[in-house]
This record gives sequence, C-alpha cells and structure tokens, in this order.
Amino acid sequence: MSWFKNIFKKEEKETLDKGLEKSSQGFFEKMTKAVVGKSKVDDEVLDNLEEILIASDVGASTTIKIIGRIEERVARDKYVSISELDNILREEISGLLLENPHAGTGNIDSSKKPYVIMVVGVNGVGKTTTIGKLAHQFKSEGKKVVLGAADTFRAAAVDQLTIWSERAGVPIVKQDMGSDPASVAFDTVQSANAQGADVVIIDTAGRLHNKINLMNELSKIKRVMQKVIPDAPHEILLVLDGSTGQNAFEQAKQFTAATEVNALAVTKLDGTAKGGVVIGISDQFQIPVKYIGVGEKMQDLQLFNGTEFVDSFFKKR
Repeated sequence: MSWFKNIFKKEEKETLDKGLEKSSQGFFEKMTKAVVGKSKVDDEVLDNLEEILIASDVGASTTIKIIGRIEERVARDKYVSISELDNILREEISGLLLENPHAGTGNIDSSKKPYVIMVVGVNGVGKTTTIGKLAHQFKSEGKKVVLGAADTFRAAAVDQLTIWSERAGVPIVKQDMGSDPASVAFDTVQSANAQGADVVIIDTAGRLHNKINLMNELSKIKRVMQKVIPDAPHEILLVLDGSTGQNAFEQAKQFTAATEVNALAVTKLDGTAKGGVVIGISDQFQIPVKYIGVGEKMQDLQLFNGTEFVDSFFKKR
C-alpha cells in the first residue's frame, strides 16, 4: 500500500510541476534578465526582484515581506552571490507559507459527521468543477458524500452539478430554479444525516454585485443548516480562479468580508503564468489554501502543500 502511495505521490508532484510550468518559466526568464552581468545580490538586484514578484502576481505586501527577509540575509551574510539567490528565495517563500497559522491543514475532520462544506465564489471560477472533483476524491477514499445544489439562480448551475454528481456517483439534493437556497441547504443536511453521510458539499450562488445581499443569503443558509447540525458549516471554502491574478485578491477581499471563509481553493493554475497569486493570497489573508487545481483530470485538484508548491514554482526547466 505504501509503495502505491509513493507512486501516486510522484504522479501528483509531476502534475504539479507541469501545472506550474508557465508560472515558473515566466519567473525565471525575468530573473535571468534581471541578474545579467551581476555576481552578487545588491540593491539593484533586489529592486528588480521586487518588480518581478509583483509582476508574477505575488502581490505588493507579500513581495515587500519577501524582499525584507532577503535584505536581512544579505546584511547578515555580507556577501550573497547571484547563484545563491534561487535557493534563498525558495527558503524564504517556503518559510512565509509555513508561518501561516493554518498551514498544513489536513483534509477533513472525521469527528464531524457529516462534515459540512459550504462552497462560495463568483460564477466562472470553477466552483462546480471543484465540488465535483472533491466529491469524486472523497468517494474514492470510501466516504459517503451528498451534494446540495443551493445555487438556484442559474439553471445551468444545477444542471452542471447534477452532471458532476452522476460522474462522481454521489446523490444530489436539488429543487426548482428560483427556490430558496436555504431550503435546499436544509434538505441536503437533513438527507445527509438520515443517510449517515460522511461529507456534505453545498454549492451557493456566485453573485458579488451586492455584498449585503450576499452576506444575508449566506448567513441564512448557515442558520438553517444549524437547525439540523448545530456547528455547520465546518468549512467555508472560497474558490478563486488563479488565472485572473490580482482579480482573485479582490474576490478574496469581498468574500472574506461577507462571510467567515476558513479555506481556499485556487483553480486553473495550469495554463497560466500567474501561479504567484497562491503565495500572495495565502500570506495576505492568513486563510489556508487547501486545494489547488493544476489540470483537467479528477485527481488534478490537489491538497495544497506549500513546500512542494514552492519546489515546483522554482523548478528550472
């Protein structure tokens, strides 16, 4: 079994390497130009590095932290050669990710049964796909999963989730379009309780145009679920599209202001050069990035591992 696990881990790492290829290449191309003709890390190199990190969507405040940490090392060691810079960057960014008080969060708390995940995020970020992939992964681990289609404002959302439920082979609770989302959530947790389910995943509407409405709707869904499971939801998972770069920061700001987000999923990292957004969002919001999407396949939604992410991001091709 452990041998099989190692093989799977190796495959996961290869997928992560491939998924972050564009981000990594873009970063190193800029780095190579920035240090041309330089032998040691000086102020000019650090200024260039600051621009590169910001251009890689790491975000201004996280970039300033990283540069500060490197400046401390340069001051301490007196001479830091350009050849050492990659390793120092890798170490400092890994250190920053591990400092996040929630870093290293496991999968789900099996003492909560059913474990209720409420999924939030704007339309088009890969919310439904993320739910489908999570359902598949939980089911593969032998868990009993129930989905709830509480995004009742878009007919397509319910249809999409139904297709994913069939693909994953898990039951779905849904109502007519335009139904009260809280009513769907209530039916879902009640049904999951009756079936002895391990995990409940509730989809919610992805509208951001009015924060008050969003807050009210999400609060009502939570209140109604708590009539059945007093401490539900156990996880509020915000799904962000990594390929949108700085826009993902904006969405994270809006949703964290509207509800108590305690986990993040960053999708669509394959095929984009904006992978740095994961570093910035993890640091800035101090909310654990729990999942990252690095490909189309069911297993390409991975549990986030900060050390492995940094290793793949800084892998020279």
